Parts: sequence; C-alpha cells; structure tokens
Amino acid sequence: MASTSRADYPPELSQEEENYLLSNLKDWSIAHGLTVRPAPSFVQPAQDPSGVLATTAPVTLYPSLFPRSCFEDGLAIQTAYNELYSAIARDESWLQGIVGELVDIDDFVANLWQTHLEVKKEGYVQDLSLGLFRSDYMVHQDPSQSDAAPGLKQVEFNTIASSFGGLSTKVSALHKYLLTIDAYPASSSAIIKENALQQSKSASSLAKGLAAAHTAYGFSQSSRPLCVLFVVQDGERNVFDQRHLEYALLEENGVRSFRLPFGETLSHTQLDSDRTLIYTPPNSPATTYEVTTIYFRAGYSPEDYPKEEDWTARLHLEKSRAIKCPSILTHLAGCKKVQQVLATPHSPHLKRFLPNGKVASRVLETFASIYPLDDSEAGNEARKLATDPSSATKYVLKPQREGGGNNVYRKAIPPFLEKLPETHWPAYILMEMIEPPPLENAIFRNGELQRGGVICELGVYGVCLWRDGNGYDQKGEILESWEAGYLLRTKGDQSEEGGVAAGFGAVDSVCLVGG
Repeated sequence: MASTSRADYPPELSQEEENYLLSNLKDWSIAHGLTVRPAPSFVQPAQDPSGVLATTAPVTLYPSLFPRSCFEDGLAIQTAYNELYSAIARDESWLQGIVGELVDIDDFVANLWQTHLEVKKEGYVQDLSLGLFRSDYMVHQDPSQSDAAPGLKQVEFNTIASSFGGLSTKVSALHKYLLTIDAYPASSSAIIKENALQQSKSASSLAKGLAAAHTAYGFSQSSRPLCVLFVVQDGERNVFDQRHLEYALLEENGVRSFRLPFGETLSHTQLDSDRTLIYTPPNSPATTYEVTTIYFRAGYSPEDYPKEEDWTARLHLEKSRAIKCPSILTHLAGCKKVQQVLATPHSPHLKRFLPNGKVASRVLETFASIYPLDDSEAGNEARKLATDPSSATKYVLKPQREGGGNNVYRKAIPPFLEKLPETHWPAYILMEMIEPPPLENAIFRNGELQRGGVICELGVYGVCLWRDGNGYDQKGEILESWEAGYLLRTKGDQSEEGGVAAGFGAVDSVCLVGG
C-alpha cells in the first residue's frame, strides 16, 4: 500500500480547477439524487417549514485509494457471510444462549427477545426470511511492520437497516462522471483510471432482493393487490437513499411499495383472520393492499420505541404473514455479542454454522480479536486490557446497538467503565482496533470543504432469502444468495465514528490500486 500512497494524490488544484470540480459535483449530485435532507445545524427548521429542501450528501471529491486484493476479498466472501448469519437466525436455541446473557442488562435486547417469544407462542405463520445485509471492513496494516501486506478486518455485520445502498450507487457514478469531464487534473490520471473505478450496483441489487421476497410470498391471500412496505423513521433525513431502492423496485421489477412511518403502524395496518397484513394508504383509503414484505428501515434503535405502543406495533408486524427483512431473530443475530462469540480467539462456534472448513477459514481471517466483558477467562483478560490506560489505547468498546455514535474508544474506555456499574459491563464487547494505512482526501459537507488525512470503511452488501425450517428435523434452506454491491464510507482520521447520517463520515467510492 505504501507505494500507492503518492504525494500527488489527491491532486493539488488551482482555484479555477477547484471551482470547476465543485460546481459539477454539486449540480450532478442534486440532479441525480445524491442528496440528504439538510441537518438542523445547516438549515434551521424555521427556514424550511415545508421540508422541501435537499442538499448534497457528504461526499469525497475523489475516489479513495483502496487495495485491489482487499476489495476483491470483501466481495468474494459475502455469500459465506450470508450463509453464516442466515444459519444463526435459524438456530433459535443457540441464539437463546447468547441473548440470555443480555436480557437482564440490556432492556432493548430483552424487549426484542420477548417479542419473539410472544410470536412463537401464537405460532409463526411465515417461514421465509429476507436479509439485506452489510458487512463492514477496514484495511488493516500492522504498524509495527513496515512491509506488512494489507488485509481486510471486519468492523461489524449489519442485519437491519443496512443503509446507503442507494447513495453508494450514485457516488461511484459521480466520480466516474468527474473523471470523464476532466474535473480531475492530468497529474492524477496515472492513478484515477476508469478501469480502477469500481461502480456499485447496490441500489439495483438490493431492490432485486426485495423483489425476490415479493415473488416468493406467492399469490394474494385476500384478493387484494400486493405491495412491499418500507417501515421508516419519522423525519428521515436519509430519505433519498431509501427512495432509490423504492424506485428501482418499481422501475426494474414492477413491484409497488409504500413508506410507513414506524409510529403510524397501528393506524394504517391491520391483521385479518389468518394474519395477512393489510395496508391502507392514508392518501387513498378506498384501496387496500396485502403486504408481502416488510423492509425495516426503523426499529433498530431504542430511540424508535419511545412509547409502549411502539413495541405493540413491532409485535403486530412480526405476527403477520408478511416476509420480514429482517425477522426479529435475524435482527438479534446482528448483536455485537454474536460477533464477539464468533470472533473471540479459539472460539468453537464458527464451525457450527459453516461446516465447510475452507469457507470457515476464509471468514475467520477477516475477524479482529473481540472479547466479552463477563467473568469468563476471556472476559477477565478483557477487563484487564480495558481498565489499563496503556493497553486500552488499542481497543474500542461497543454496545449491542446499530447506528453511529455509540462506541467508546481507546483512552476514553477506562474512565467510562469506572462510571458504569460492573453488572452492566457484559452488555459491551471489547474489540481490537484496526489500524488502516494513512490516506488523504477531501470531504464536501454542508457547503464546506475539509481536506486532510482520512480513514475508509468498506461495506459489502449481501442479499439472502431463506426458509427457516422448524429447528429440529428440518434445518431450513437458502433460496437466494448473492453479493449486492459495495459502499465506501470515509471520515477524517481524527474522528473515531464513521456514520454518515450521524454527521461523521462521507460517502465515497474506491479507486483500486495494487495487484
């Protein structure tokens, strides 16, 4: 990687060159929907009371350099990860053992598990599940070895609301466009070549996954028209990312979809006698639809459940005949505790789900060391590492949460744990920090340009549709599985968090370097 971190990348621009690049970047982004609703800190609600404004999503000016071998490894291993997490979601007894360690110390996980148990008591009426996954990685290069080869290490695996599949398609097209119109100076042409820029097909491929579930659902149970339901957060700023999937679902697959704010679930849906989910669009109450697939873009965070009726709404959806993306067990499979159990050194669990030794070995190579903070042997070792200021600098502390802004990093770990009751420590995992090679880029956010050192995180999307089985003599089967494009998120190297919507990162694309 060192040979490609050239001093002339990203290239220096004259004022005229920068003006030309930024003018085209802003106009192309708005014209093609590479956009978000503006943050309140950028445009105050009083200035946009009707919510009509959009702004360019945080983006990098240039595609970031990324090792070709690492990129290809990430794409190639995605179907193995699809197999792994669909198998975990089908293994209720194993998941129960993991969740059982969390229910007394994590109310959110406890509520999810209780919802599962309530549905199970009545009996599940849908044995198909859909996963639109994203496996996140960083390039790791051992800083203690100057000639160390770069490798890919997993940051986390997302099983619910895996975002930016729409915008990742757009940003890779943006960078190709900027190259085509000579917005990048000739000094960089030796690095930025069209065959090194990798276009992401994520919007189309993820929509194809939703369409596969829609088709697998079969014929209408109620003689109503069929639809897919996007369950979304109120006031979603990242709405255009989701819209691109909706548009691809209709335009490329002929499948109608609707957006339903999670808080309005009980107002606009009902279950009929055989638990078919019926949706009534508030704009057209005379026409009702049968829901084939529920795509959760909300419900992954405790903040999505401010009222008890929100848990009632989740139970209502889970009880239905509609295919869930994800099911509640698939949601729970994305807990950081699951990642920790799989990745703890010498863990025996991986082979339970990936019986093929070669496949399991490939997945194992992507794991960073992760430890529990319980009273096990590995947990006691982790407690020493986390409470010692000298060793804590090599680790990150993660709770069982999706979304950015929840982690505790390096030297902040010991004082954080000192204030946290030890009974709550097992709700966290301790993960070895991944050390990426140094890179530079420029990020355009809210009309401002920020230049400097950056860190990149590669997300690889996966689609997996499977039949659950009954957990005893029938183990289920995978019906569809494919790698579904990629996302590159880039942040300043002074920021520990990487969430784009949370205000930390920017969407990016890769420029492949190396053999």
